[in-house]
Parts: sequence; structure tokens; C-alpha cells
Amino acid sequence: MRGGLFHPDFPYSPKKLPFFYGWLIAFGSMMGTLFSIPGQTMGFSVFTEILMGEFQLSRVALSSAYFVGTVASGLTLPFAGRLFDYWGARRMIVLSAVATGLVLLFLSESADVARGISAILPESWRTGIAFVVIGLGFYLIRLSAQGILTMTSRNVVGKWFDIRRGLAMSLSGVFISFGFSVAPKVLDLLINRFEYDGAWRFLAILTLFVMAPLGWFIFRDNPEECGMEMDGPNVTRPTKENPDMVIYREYTKSEAVRTFSFHAFNLSFAFFAMYSTAYTFHIESLGAEFGFEKSRIINLFIPMAAISVTTNLFFGWINSKTRLKYMLLIMNLGALLGTIGLYKLGTDWGVPAYVIGTGITGGVFSSLAGVVWPRFYGRKWLGSISGIAMSSMVIASGVGPWLFAVFFEFTGSYELILIICIALPATLCVGSLFADNPQRKVLET
Repeated sequence: MRGGLFHPDFPYSPKKLPFFYGWLIAFGSMMGTLFSIPGQTMGFSVFTEILMGEFQLSRVALSSAYFVGTVASGLTLPFAGRLFDYWGARRMIVLSAVATGLVLLFLSESADVARGISAILPESWRTGIAFVVIGLGFYLIRLSAQGILTMTSRNVVGKWFDIRRGLAMSLSGVFISFGFSVAPKVLDLLINRFEYDGAWRFLAILTLFVMAPLGWFIFRDNPEECGMEMDGPNVTRPTKENPDMVIYREYTKSEAVRTFSFHAFNLSFAFFAMYSTAYTFHIESLGAEFGFEKSRIINLFIPMAAISVTTNLFFGWINSKTRLKYMLLIMNLGALLGTIGLYKLGTDWGVPAYVIGTGITGGVFSSLAGVVWPRFYGRKWLGSISGIAMSSMVIASGVGPWLFAVFFEFTGSYELILIICIALPATLCVGSLFADNPQRKVLET
């Protein structure tokens, strides 16, 4: 039990509310994920061209800074996962929200910081200073927002729900998908209204004075500390329970990473993170290669989000009734269709293939990401296990934009890297077929 400001019954007792508190947790999770947008790649996509001009860095140099900062944040995340296990979701949501707000304030001043340092040092150091300052900003925002804020928001739902876990994730995923899809347009409007630095300051104020107190007010680590049980009272259990829904043992982090299924899911999630961040980060440049204006290429996010929401709702409804490896297979097939569509974006069928495939992938990913780790490995060490998975995704999301920039720099086109992206999900489709729930092996023994 945690005392003081973080006592589960302060400032009110969740148990005394007239509805199951887990649904309020799901709302808080949704808000936390939406507030992570400034640290997500779509939150940076509309800043890419601006930052290249402000820091006087080439596309490769900026992507390299993004790569270094993101990989460094990914390497830090396993430690944050262990903190989640020991501190709990409530402390972690407040910490990550406050950190995100402060980092956004730093980013709003980062170009001036780089120019100020350059003014007192040799001119030949200017590029290196710009690289370090924006790289530090990338590291901090990717760690606080995309990493810890997202991980905490996703994990807390896994602790409050079991049978209804997929439903809770899919319902919140509707608003998350919509928020992510309109984020580039909203951020573009903020930049036009307040300039890029003013947009970051506006987001910082919202995060510090809305998300941080909201997270403290809503979040509780688990239902047991509040005198409740997962899913709430009067939950109808299946008459013939899915063996994948039963936890026979709690896996430690070292035990989890020794299973094939962990790597099958982890690599699939990492590929999606790499690919989606790469095309989002370079969305304007990719659009130009295929003859798409900025507004036209960005508008593709809208139908993509609609497909993602529909897919997410469907799989959120059925995931307690099916084996997750089949959902993983569909996710990878969607990624395969989406990458082929992006490669052939200039053709009549390329756009629908890209939109449908990527939308399906995003929808299934949203259904799986918060469900698979507690279902396969239990809740006791959820933070440590999901921390490794989140670390992989964050590192991959840094590698993607950098790889796309390097290939574009040396070949003058994205064609070759897109061909490589087609081969990866094709391979992962095969691995999906063998990604069984480790709890089944425990049952068999």
C-alpha cells in the first residue's frame, strides 16, 4: 500500500464509485497516450523541415540526431520498466507527464540554445553543437513521452482488466487512433498560429497543468490495492474458457525473453514502429517522390485511421476468444500489403493498398500491444517485460527515419529501402505461425 498523496484511497476511494473503476483507468490511459503525441514520430513529422532550417542540418544529419536520441532513450527504457514494477502506475504517470512538459519547454528554446553556444565557440563547431542540442531534445522527449508515458498508460490497463482487456484497449484505441490521425493537422495549425516554438510551449503547458494532475487524480496501480478484482464484479466468464486466457505462472523478464513467442511479437511490433515512424518522419519527402502534394499525402492518414479504428474494435472484441498468434499473422499480412502499397504509391492500386494495409496493421497492433504481455507472462513483472518490448520499439523507431534518409541520400530515391521493408513482414508472417502462448506449455506439463 502506498501512503500520503499516493494512497489509493486519496483523494477518494475508487471502490465507492457506482461503476467499475477500471473504465476510468481506461480513460486515463487514453489521455496519457494522446499526451504522448509530441514524442511520437507523427508529432515530429510536421517539424522536420522546420528543424532542418532552424538548426541548419541536412536531412541525414537531422535523422541521425533523431536516431541517436531515440536509440539512447530505448536503451534507458528497461530501467523505467523496472521502476514501473516498484513505483506503480500512479507515480510513473505523474513523473512522465511532468518530464514531458519540461522537455517540451526545452525543445521550444533548443534552437536558441544551440545558436547561443555556437556564438561563443569556433564556427567550425556549429554543426556539431546543433546536432548535440537537438539530439539531446530527441532523447529526452522520446524517453519521457513516447517511452515512459506510453508504457505506463498501456500497462495500467493490463493490470485492471483480464477478460475485458481487449475491449478496454479497443474502446480507448478508437479515440487514440483518431487523435493520432489528426495530430499532424492540429500541430500544423498550432505552428501556423504560434510558430513552431510557441506550439511546443502550448503543448508543454497543457501537459504540465492538465495531464500531470489528471494522471494523479485518476491512476491507481491495480484493483487489488483498492479492494477490488480485475474486470469488476459480475463478469461472465466463458463456459469453455480459452486456454490462452489462464495464467498458470508469472514469468520473470529473463524467462520471458527466452521464449520464441516473445521475439515473434517483439520483432513484429519493432518492425511496425520502424516502418511507421520512417514514412511519417519523411512523409513530405515521400509524397514528393510520388508526386503527392503535402496536403494530399497527409490526408491519407484520415481513411487509414478509420480502417485502424474499425480493425481495432473488431479484434478488441474477439481477442479473448481467439489465439493471439493468428492476430499477429493478420498484423504482419497487413504490414506486407501496406509496404507494397507504399512502394507502388504512384499506381492506381498503390494508394488503397497502402491505406488499407497500414490501417489494418495499426488496428491489430493497438489490440495486441497492451494485451499480449500480461496474457502470455502475467502481471507481476509486467513493467520489466514490457520495458524490454518498448525499448525495442523505440530503438526501431529511431532506426527507421535514419535508414530512409541514408538510402535517399545515396540513391536519390526511397525505392531500395521500401523493397527491404517488403521483405521483413513477409518473413515475420512465417514466425507468427509458431508464436504460441507460453502458458499453454505450462498447462501441458
